[in-house]
Amino acid sequence: MSSSLPFNTMMIRSLFTPLSPDQEMDDTPGFLAVLQGNSLVVPIGAEQELLRDGSLPAAGVPEDGTLRIGLWRGKPLRAVRIAVDAELPGEYEALPFQGPDVRLDNTLATIAGRAAQILHWERRSRFCSHCGGELVRIPAGWGKRCPACGDIHFPHIHPCIIVLVRHGAELLLIRNAAWSAGRFSLVAGFLDFGESLEECLQREVREEAGIEVTNIRYVGSQSWPFPSQQMIGFLADYAGGEVKPDGVEVVEADWFHEDALPQSPGGKRSIARWIIDTYGKCEEIRTP
Repeated sequence: MSSSLPFNTMMIRSLFTPLSPDQEMDDTPGFLAVLQGNSLVVPIGAEQELLRDGSLPAAGVPEDGTLRIGLWRGKPLRAVRIAVDAELPGEYEALPFQGPDVRLDNTLATIAGRAAQILHWERRSRFCSHCGGELVRIPAGWGKRCPACGDIHFPHIHPCIIVLVRHGAELLLIRNAAWSAGRFSLVAGFLDFGESLEECLQREVREEAGIEVTNIRYVGSQSWPFPSQQMIGFLADYAGGEVKPDGVEVVEADWFHEDALPQSPGGKRSIARWIIDTYGKCEEIRTP
């Protein structure tokens, strides 16, 4: 099930109780999720536990203070971000929660991703985008209200489609211009004004690879905290046209036989990898 993918709540529901920032919570010591870029700071050689409160080294001065986001294993969990270039003491290391380095446990990667999304929202929602007034919290949630003009703002989560296109035993993979040589993944893109998800999918495949698709079916979704997307996964079948990358956003696009795919297309924690692993062979096209 896609709900059990890293970064989705299912991954941590037995460990984490979300709380809105206005809910009562005493000053009981708890856990501290220390983020440095897209990495989580953890003790070297430990059981990859989150840092305890009060363990933040002097070199890791919080950029915006700590923020309580819920309970982790029944104790308060606070999130904090430190500078990317902050030097950590020798007993700590920063482990990425996405990418080829997957030493970080999936549950910790997931809570780190959630903390990253919340801190990103908090930093981007200090002032009203309509009048510039300072925003205040709406009780019982992460939304905010502008006392000056009355506008209401909620976390900005951006919907994106991602699709595995099949042509018999071949799969369509593309390489974005920003990616290193040899790195391929699935066609993906942001929803535009007035589009259904299916229309967005057809447009993105047409723009990035020059072909048409049919038989579109939904397979799953994933929260993607880089910084705040919702990846909505589909399968589709080739319907016509010749594969041709746009040459700007996509520099390579081609069909790859299901038994001869590039090495690890899509990050190991990504829905792209899950879709390929689940639906990448003709005989495995099924609902998981």
